[in-house]
Amino acid sequence: MGRRSMWILFVATLLALPWAGSGYVVFLACLCGVNIIATLGLNITTGYTGLLSLSHAAFVAVGAYTTALLSNHWGVPIILCILLSGVMASLVGLVFGLPSFRLKGVYLAVATLAAQYTIIFALRQGGAITGGDAGLVVAIPQIGGFPLDSNQKFYFIVVTVTVLSVWISRNLFFTRIGRAFIAIRERDFTAEVFGINLMRYKALAFMIGAFYAGVAGSLLAGFMRVVTPEQFSLTESVFYLAAVVVGGAGSIAGSIIGAVFMTLIPEFISYGLESTQEAFGFRAIAVLGPVREIVFGAMIVAFLVFEPRGLSEIVKRLVARIKNKSSYESRREPKINAN
Repeated sequence: MGRRSMWILFVATLLALPWAGSGYVVFLACLCGVNIIATLGLNITTGYTGLLSLSHAAFVAVGAYTTALLSNHWGVPIILCILLSGVMASLVGLVFGLPSFRLKGVYLAVATLAAQYTIIFALRQGGAITGGDAGLVVAIPQIGGFPLDSNQKFYFIVVTVTVLSVWISRNLFFTRIGRAFIAIRERDFTAEVFGINLMRYKALAFMIGAFYAGVAGSLLAGFMRVVTPEQFSLTESVFYLAAVVVGGAGSIAGSIIGAVFMTLIPEFISYGLESTQEAFGFRAIAVLGPVREIVFGAMIVAFLVFEPRGLSEIVKRLVARIKNKSSYESRREPKINAN
């Protein structure tokens, strides 16, 4: 099958999914799209620029709450909500990205950890504005007066924004900005010698990464229809970091593969826990509840040790092997029967 045929099949699958798949499958597809966008943002900040961040879920929360407030109080259409949520998250990302001018590595990670707790604390203490621990119920998103009151309808918004985000991310690294990000990651002192303004581009990396997070949060609020501080805990920030590491840091394809893989892993864990519950009762659930966090941490360590380039590199090697094998088979001459 040629590349063009594969793309046609892929697009046809995306278009047919809302009608062919169950509601649960559509929900997972929307969740995968949201996580792909958020992971792309963190990969730009951490994977491409080398600025380790543990506050990405907090920026997703900023986007989600921005959309909730705009929808509930002013009836802003979902497309405008997505853009404004991205802008708001990028401004917050700029503020909390200021330590990157002086810090790097583990010290920067600790500084961003403070941002994670500060933002979530502010949301918990926001009173009637943010709903406190109870959060907010989000009004039904609309486009031109048409309500997107089901996951099937909202699915096409998620797919469109996800495809657009991937396309923009891919083209970003053919520009001067993208090349500057990579230069900073490789060696920031050398990049500065070659005329790259470290302060400007580090701030820009945090802003772009947070913008993607805000867009993802806006979409999450739109199809979940409820936002609470619990949805954006430190565990979720670790989830996005795990998606970057497992998929492949500094790789657009890795962001997609890692986000989808890490989104589906908890579903398999939940299925296993349900089976355990049927066999052993609720006590097993209480014991195995933290398995999700353990799996995330274990995967980060395992991929850092055994395959630092992530699943994208494994997929690339498999594709190359299949191509080489098919090319070898096509070059083989048929055996001639002397009889």
